[in-house]
Amino acid sequence: MQFIINGTARSADVDVRTSLLDLLRDHLGLPGSKKGCNQGACGACTVLVDGERINSCLALAVQYQDRAITTVEGLSDTSGLHPLQQAFIDHDGFQCGYCTPGQLCSAVGMAAEIARGVPSVVTADLGATTIALDHDELRERMSGNLCRCGAYNGIVDAIAETFAKVAA
Repeated sequence: MQFIINGTARSADVDVRTSLLDLLRDHLGLPGSKKGCNQGACGACTVLVDGERINSCLALAVQYQDRAITTVEGLSDTSGLHPLQQAFIDHDGFQCGYCTPGQLCSAVGMAAEIARGVPSVVTADLGATTIALDHDELRERMSGNLCRCGAYNGIVDAIAETFAKVAA
């Protein structure tokens, strides 16, 4: 199977029943995405596929051949950390760090959703051309990512600082 992971073409000879998460971690040596619940409930395994966030523990790798997959390892570039990664450091947005890769990928995907004008369940005006990333929007959109350590205040502050100006 052929994949495009973090901008690089990769191939793997794996069983068609292999999850995307297991492909990344066990076969391609990308340990950033974590296996939390393995049921799609915690978000620790969140990655981006063509810019949209998915739970990689629920996805079969075979479904994502030749699509652009971005893991936490692919968020930074040669010039340094992604601004959100730096904001997590600045705001103590992690404690144990287990959920952090999924939180980071999910927040990047969330910002892209807002920029495209995709409403959430708490978006007041579904026809609005601009969606403000206020307290309720941010918490609702990130509700699929759990932090067992309780670092939510730092996580929310980091995301708000990085993406508050994102609008559709």
